[in-house]
Amino acid sequence: MHEAQAALTALLRSPLVRVTAVITPPDENRHRLSGAADLPGAARAAGVPLLRESDLNTPETVARIQALDPDLMVVVGWTRLLGPELLSVPRYGCVGFHASLLPRHRGRAPVNWAILRGEQVTGNTMMMLDPGVDTGDIVDQRAVAIGPQDTCGTVYDRVAQAGADMLLAHLPALLTGTAPRRPQDPAEGDVLPRRTPAMGIIDWNRPASAVHDWVRALTTPYPGAFGVLDGERVMIWRTRPPSGAEPGGPPGSVLAVEPGRGVLVATRTGGVLVTRMSGPSEPPHPAAPWSLRTGVRPGDRFEAVPEGVARWVLGEGPRPEGVAR
Repeated sequence: MHEAQAALTALLRSPLVRVTAVITPPDENRHRLSGAADLPGAARAAGVPLLRESDLNTPETVARIQALDPDLMVVVGWTRLLGPELLSVPRYGCVGFHASLLPRHRGRAPVNWAILRGEQVTGNTMMMLDPGVDTGDIVDQRAVAIGPQDTCGTVYDRVAQAGADMLLAHLPALLTGTAPRRPQDPAEGDVLPRRTPAMGIIDWNRPASAVHDWVRALTTPYPGAFGVLDGERVMIWRTRPPSGAEPGGPPGSVLAVEPGRGVLVATRTGGVLVTRMSGPSEPPHPAAPWSLRTGVRPGDRFEAVPEGVARWVLGEGPRPEGVAR
């Protein structure tokens, strides 16, 4: 994850530490991750040995890390849990980060979930890792505001910087095993469901503000939100925050294609102006020229989302049978 870039940069610049190795997934795995950071490039530039591992818990990998004799292991953006054998290797433990104010929003994609649910604050929690899912003792936390024009990318940038700041602030104590620790209550908080690209489908039968939040929560560097038009997937990458004055119509209807502005699509409460869109294998394009070029016209209508799918993508129900992951 791109949060790791800021943390690694902070460590490489610190006079208190010697980075003995950078561990990152193999390229074929790393490129499948949304927001993957270029840690190999940073490691090579700094002359730091690079280990490419897809599973840190194998006996061979644990032995390789043990041979480095680390005082501290800093884990950022790694999506798999670390086992007890690895967690016991560093002299002063493993410190990790989670992009929420724990115990709220444990689990996957916390920033994406926060934005698509219309939340205005998220954060970053620094913790000492244990075998559980984001259940380790809290060292520090920083709140991060979510503005109406923020996207998952801009919020994660601030989350990453908050993590790097906390790491530098507590580094002397972390290296002596004296960092503050506040245990979490496992009974508190919630665990977020895993998100998949298929969950990006837009339910136009929701308020315009909710559709706007949906799009900005899932845009680059993530797989993106989409609608289905004439059986084809159309990626929706950016929308303008609704003012409340946009005209409405049947949800999902294309109301206007406005050169220089975008494509106005109806929701349950007025319209939302789409400013960037594309086909499923294309980069984002300005919405109006793309629509005119591909034949999207006023009167077209995106397909309605079945009720079971609408609940599933919100994390409120199981994946309906026959729906792709």
